[in-house]
Amino acid sequence: MKQEDQLPAMSEAALVEVLSSSLYPGAEKNSVVMVLAYCQAAHLDPMLKPVHIVPIWNAKAKKMQDTVMPGIGLYRIQAARTGQYAGISDPEYGPPITAKLGGVDVTYPEWCRVTVKRQMSNGLVAEFTANERWLENYATAGKDTIAPNTMWKRRAFAQLAKCAEAQALRKAFPEVGSAPTADEMEGKTFEEAPRDVTPQRQREPEPEALPPYSDDLLKENIAKWQPLVDANRTSPEHLIAIISSKYTLSQAQIEKIQNLKAIDGDAA
Repeated sequence: MKQEDQLPAMSEAALVEVLSSSLYPGAEKNSVVMVLAYCQAAHLDPMLKPVHIVPIWNAKAKKMQDTVMPGIGLYRIQAARTGQYAGISDPEYGPPITAKLGGVDVTYPEWCRVTVKRQMSNGLVAEFTANERWLENYATAGKDTIAPNTMWKRRAFAQLAKCAEAQALRKAFPEVGSAPTADEMEGKTFEEAPRDVTPQRQREPEPEALPPYSDDLLKENIAKWQPLVDANRTSPEHLIAIISSKYTLSQAQIEKIQNLKAIDGDAA
């Protein structure tokens, strides 16, 4: 039985009101409606709070934008439902580092490693390890500062452990989805339009300009070409094509060559 089939009959407006006053207090009504639509599309019980409303900076709109994202709890539930979830290791941390970020003193682990186990169809248990670094994951207090926000400053170890666990669950159970969790995206920037990463075709270099064909050389060769044209051993078009492959002909020069016509009555 699907989760939504277990819910009592309730109008959408009433359900939005319940969610707004209990699980998502202070959230905009439209954001709660997005949560409900997300859960309905994914066949999830919204009362279990499988997703979170995360304000993310929209670089194009230049404002904060509420975005619905899965929580780490949803990944855990989906992994358990496969019947192949074989456990998870305790988080391992790298050496603690104390630094000043944006004028704020903070102590954080350099990295965190988590391993998720999955029982494969052949009975063997495979291990999937994720290693995440704090500096690559922490959320800033604002778009114009590198200082961590309150949660990442107060729970520097626990927040990174969630990110490492989410990555390990995605590796072990790709069917849970590829969307980042709310903990991973908090404080990040939302790029509305995807970047075009298609390799650009290199423009072919412009051909080098050919030297002009001198009038003196043309005058000298006209006398040589006329007998050949008269004998049908060449043609003005053929001569123009050959010369144009090496030189630049002016319109006047082209017309002079075109006037080289075979004299009627001459031998072919």
